[in-house]
Amino acid sequence: MKQQHGEKKCKLMTIMTTNKTRIAVFCSGGGSNFKALFQAITARQLSAEIVLCVSNRSQCGAMEFAHENNIATFHITEKQFASFDDFAAAMLQELKKNQVNIILLAGYMRKVPDVVVAAFSDKMLNIHPALLPKFGGEGMYGIHVHTAVLAAGETETGATVHFVNEEYDKGALLLQRSVPVLSNDTPETLAARVLECEHALYPDALEKLLTRQK
Repeated sequence: MKQQHGEKKCKLMTIMTTNKTRIAVFCSGGGSNFKALFQAITARQLSAEIVLCVSNRSQCGAMEFAHENNIATFHITEKQFASFDDFAAAMLQELKKNQVNIILLAGYMRKVPDVVVAAFSDKMLNIHPALLPKFGGEGMYGIHVHTAVLAAGETETGATVHFVNEEYDKGALLLQRSVPVLSNDTPETLAARVLECEHALYPDALEKLLTRQK
């Protein structure tokens, strides 16, 4: 009996001394930025862990990656609820249940409810495939952004990590990095280079946010 008591005490002390920042990643697609963040947290030995993957799609690359790496998943869409308020409340409840400290949007193709944004003020980041404030706002996502950049004759573009507020792509900027636009670029070739930039930029931004919160 004494040995069992000692084991329980040891486990309790382990839980109490774990001070890692708990992260939820919101995704809708393949999850390449999710994977880059997960790998960087391990490689850089950051004091953080991804504890939840939230998606509006039950089957996508991001959710598969989460399952493969024993990360909890939460599939949620507005269609599952009688009202938007119920949808927002359920999302917030799941985040609280998992004791999430920070939310990272990584290709999440839905607007996060205002009540969730308010609950995670200055603790929610998004990555955008352009140099905000240029080429941001509603409808500016994915290949649409790169098509617009080329149509405007820009000589450089890039990626931006910003805080999330109630307006699309209007939150304060945290980190940006530029990518040259080449004369023979297509939206697809430009997208590929910007995505490569994102994979390096987002972990840097996360590390910067974690440093701020110490």
